[in-house]
This record gives sequence, C-alpha cells and structure tokens, in this order.
Amino acid sequence: MVIKLHHLTNSNSSSEAYDEIIQILSLVAPDFDNSFLKKVYSDTIRLFNGKYPGYRVSNTKYHDLEHTCSVTLATARLIHGLHVHGQKFSSRVIELGLIGALFHDTGLIQTKDERVGTGAQYTIGHEERSINFMGRYLAASGFSTDDISDCSHIIMCTTLTLPLSDVPFRSDEIRTMGKILGSADLIAQMADRNYLEKLPLLFLEFKEAGMQGFETPLELFKNTEEFYHSVVRTRLMQEMGDVSSAALFHFMKRWNINRDLYAESIANNIKNMTKIYED
Repeated sequence: MVIKLHHLTNSNSSSEAYDEIIQILSLVAPDFDNSFLKKVYSDTIRLFNGKYPGYRVSNTKYHDLEHTCSVTLATARLIHGLHVHGQKFSSRVIELGLIGALFHDTGLIQTKDERVGTGAQYTIGHEERSINFMGRYLAASGFSTDDISDCSHIIMCTTLTLPLSDVPFRSDEIRTMGKILGSADLIAQMADRNYLEKLPLLFLEFKEAGMQGFETPLELFKNTEEFYHSVVRTRLMQEMGDVSSAALFHFMKRWNINRDLYAESIANNIKNMTKIYED
C-alpha cells in the first residue's frame, strides 16, 4: 500500500491530532512544557463546540474544528521539518506558533450576542477578530504584551493578501514562525482528502461573506486550480519563503517516508478537481 497523508494521523479526531502534535514536540524540544498548550487545545475544542462562555457553537462548515486541528498539526510538522534542517526555535516561540494556529480562525465564531446568520459573514477581516480573542485569552493567562504582540503577528500571516513586509515582526524567529503558520493554513486545507467535497461548503461561506467572483460551486471548482497556481503557490514560494517544503524533512525523520505528502495530496486534489469540471 502506498502511504498517503491521511493514513498517518486522522485530523478529524482532535485527540489523535493532539497526540501527534505532542509526539512531534518531543522530537523538537524534549523539555517542552505542554501544560498550557494542553489547556489551550482543550479550550479551543470547547469554543468550537459551543461550550466556551460567551460564544455560540461554531457554525461555519468549512472552517471548522477539523480545519483548525489540521492546521495546528501542519504547523507542528513544519516546525519539526525546519528543526531537522537546522532551524532552531525557542520553546516560547513554538508555543506562540501553536497557539496562533489554534486561534487563527476563532474570529469566525459568533458571540452569544451575534444572532444573525453564521460566522461566515466575518470572513473578510476575521483575522482581526481572531487576534482580539487571542489577546484577551493570553492576557487573562498572564502573558506579556510582547507575547501577545508576537502571536498577533504570527496570526496576521494567515491573511492571504497581506504582504509580510507590512507585518512589524520583532525578530526573525517570529517572522519564520509566521511563515510556518501562513503556509500550514494553506497546505492543510488544500491537501485535505475531502477537499473536493468541502469546496461547496466554502462556496456558501464566501456567498454569505459577500465575496464576489463565484456564482456557483462549479465556478469555484473551475477557478481553484488557477487560484492554487497563481495565488497559493506564489505566496508559499515567495511571501512564505518556501518553508512548506520542510514538510519533506518531517516525513523523512518522523515516518521514514522520502516524499512530501502534502504536496502529493494537493496535486492529487487539483487533478481530480480538473476532471470534475471538464466532464
């Protein structure tokens, strides 16, 4: 059997994804204290499930808990891949990167007072809402203003149209972590084994957000290949410094697989998508 990405870890299981993240962290920083990360992970699950004080259950079907777990796992994998390649990160920056991954789409979750529509209406600008949630959470947990600022800048890297030159990173280490999260957000969703089935759900989110350019889900299918090659790959290679290619080093070291399973899965999804709109 040819091993594929989804064979390694079921990111639809939040507990399985968490266990793999902790396993990866043990390879990067054996002395990493994961007690706070465990709390954040648990609170993120509570938040998406409508169990967090002041918030409604997550009602965006594409940007859901599975997406967040997938992005966080991809973040850990890229951290490890870069580590294998010689990049060193402090435990503090690793923690901020993973917190950023867990909170990067919390802006799409409505508060108890936001009763109209779904969280998809906040698609444009949801990063700022996510940063505000993160800031309140970390401040209440005793994090410094510098920590909150650094985590904010990491989350900002998930804004698809934002040039990284506009982000006032305080250090190269934070800049690299921002590139990791920005890359993980893209490759995790486009490599999802159910990506094609989920695109109509993304279409509904775009429609509620008032985003122009797609009149039907089929148009979204048709434009996704061009979007990937002209926007996603360009951003991964240029703005993000091609850190996503470090996935190969992770899969080699962690699984003894000499292939970039993210790149393979994305290529397969694009191929299948082309068949759908050409038929």
